[in-house]
Amino acid sequence: MSRRSLLRTAGGVAAAGALGGAATVLTRGSANAAPATFTHPGALHAYGELNRAKVRVAAGDNPWLSGWQRITANSHSAGTWKANPQATIIRGGTGQNYGILYNDIHAAYQNALRWKIAGTSANGDAARDILNAWSAKLTTVTGNADRFLAAGIYGYQFANAAELMRGYGGFDLDRFQTMMLDVFYPLNNQFLTGHNDACITNYWANWDLCNMNSILAIGILCDDGAKYDQAVNYFKTGAGNGSLGHAVPFLYDSEGLAQWQESGRDQGHSMMGIGQMGAFCEMAWNQGDDLYGHDNNRFMKAAQYVAKYNLGQDVPFTKYTWGTGQSCAYSEQTVISSGSRGQLRPVWDILHYHYVGRRKLSVPYITAMAEKVRPEGGGGDYGSTSGGFDQLGFGTVMYAK
Repeated sequence: MSRRSLLRTAGGVAAAGALGGAATVLTRGSANAAPATFTHPGALHAYGELNRAKVRVAAGDNPWLSGWQRITANSHSAGTWKANPQATIIRGGTGQNYGILYNDIHAAYQNALRWKIAGTSANGDAARDILNAWSAKLTTVTGNADRFLAAGIYGYQFANAAELMRGYGGFDLDRFQTMMLDVFYPLNNQFLTGHNDACITNYWANWDLCNMNSILAIGILCDDGAKYDQAVNYFKTGAGNGSLGHAVPFLYDSEGLAQWQESGRDQGHSMMGIGQMGAFCEMAWNQGDDLYGHDNNRFMKAAQYVAKYNLGQDVPFTKYTWGTGQSCAYSEQTVISSGSRGQLRPVWDILHYHYVGRRKLSVPYITAMAEKVRPEGGGGDYGSTSGGFDQLGFGTVMYAK
């Protein structure tokens, strides 16, 4: 029986306990999907991980303590942070202001973590107030094609911050859910179903993945089985580059590696993609679906591939071809790109601790990359531009086992 099947049994609360969670379990139905049982908190962080971090940090144990110190040293985690909500967020084109949004999202998330781990009410209040301020004002995410990146990246991050604050006194969960469903989901869905009227292969894997993440996180936050299943089904069989078979197009089974779709583009975006897919798999895992191991560990092999190359070692490369624009004009990449090679991003500990800590597998390249970044920071620790906020981060304190 799969983890999800176990969680979906009639004894959902008992099943959740068997999986290590003093968690809230809600069973909901949908006219368009089979009934789904959701565990809360259950996006990037489930009860077990949150409780472990709380206990280990209080005991002063490493690496949890060193990871915790990355949070408390980050200015975004200050309980004095004040939100700057906007009615309209623009990414791409004139009038861009999306930096306001991602800074506030990371402040909400980091304050939520501080409240969950240390129980400090100032941090809980700050996270609540940021989320409430935005749900009271934001009505539109727009811009050029980059609006879909904003809806995806910030949609899934926002939903994760809210999932941590579920049940907190004064947090208006209903209004926040409405914002996610009315402002973010329509753009997420529009991109995955229409790809901005472009050739299906035109957009890199990251574009699909961030929108998949947002739909998955919104499904969890809103107890919406149809949206959850939409995201999971797209991961398995979707037509765009974010689905597993397209994001990982070539296997090198004798070496335990697999080529990532953006490897011929540059390494910064390749690592971003690994981080996006890792987040997707973790959220699904916390709801009972093992996508980390789907298709004979296909994602694990791709993460090993990207890690190995960014450690300075050679990897095989198969010519990658695709269609661009609206006409699907032919393009190709014949060599792996060394652009941004060796860049450090907080995407590796979530994978190391899953494959090594949970699954007891050997993933030497992932492990070596995790050791280079550890203890992981988060938004604000990797530059002030948007790339430094692509991942929520803090995988060391949250996932160490």
